[in-house]
Amino acid sequence: MTGEEEKGRQSRLRLVVFTDLDATLLDHHTYSWQAAATALARLRSAHVPVILCTSKTRAETEPLRAELELSDPFIVENGGAIVIPLGYFPFALPEAQPREHFLLLELGTPYAKLVRALEEAATSAEVTVRGFHQMSPAEVATLCGLDVAAARRALQREYDEPFVLETQDVEKQEQFFARLRQQELRWVRGGRFWHLMGENDKGEAVFCLAELYRRRDGAILTVGLGDSPNDLDFLAVVDVPILVARADGSYDEEVQRVLPRVRLALGVGPMGWNAAVLELLEEARAGKDPV
Repeated sequence: MTGEEEKGRQSRLRLVVFTDLDATLLDHHTYSWQAAATALARLRSAHVPVILCTSKTRAETEPLRAELELSDPFIVENGGAIVIPLGYFPFALPEAQPREHFLLLELGTPYAKLVRALEEAATSAEVTVRGFHQMSPAEVATLCGLDVAAARRALQREYDEPFVLETQDVEKQEQFFARLRQQELRWVRGGRFWHLMGENDKGEAVFCLAELYRRRDGAILTVGLGDSPNDLDFLAVVDVPILVARADGSYDEEVQRVLPRVRLALGVGPMGWNAAVLELLEEARAGKDPV
């Protein structure tokens, strides 16, 4: 191996990739990841960790992770928990709870508390909301474009409550969100729903997991890929933030305004994801600094 090849190999091994799923690695309409297959294969062959960072539940994410042939940790329910395979890190994590073949680092607020807070705030502000806890698997399937089995997995919430805010009165909406704020809860707007959660967010979870990688591997280069304001907090804490185009080909204006250093992927969803990752790997191979 030449000196240049060794330099490129080390650069690739230093990468850790964090990625949103819906409308990023997965197509917004079909939920397919096939357009990103080439880049995913390159990352696997280079032993680059790929961390799924999603609003989806553990029940949804585990089978997708297996389908993608990933063996790395993953982050669920907007940073509600970090799920780490047993033995993945060569040191103890005493704060983690064992769950089957995983260790669970819980950062989020228990689901029952979120449901109570949502209902109380809606009643107090006289707004109409519909949370996942009020929806049947058939309704979730229709709203999300899922089959019923997948919708049942989406309903297995632990730290995050998706909801639809049906009241359009702005003043009442402000009162509703003020009530949630008084209970020290926060919310973000995703591609299809609002999401109610505690103090956790994707950014905190990404930061915590990146620190574990640094503890194991030393210096790393973190990469983040997302498409919406729901991804802003974790894009802000990675070294190389990348924004993929939305289904209509545009790029989220809020993300660009808040994070002017964000790189724009050339393509929609998984197609843009694929192009951006391949470009990044080529830069690493050539020894270029992508930051």
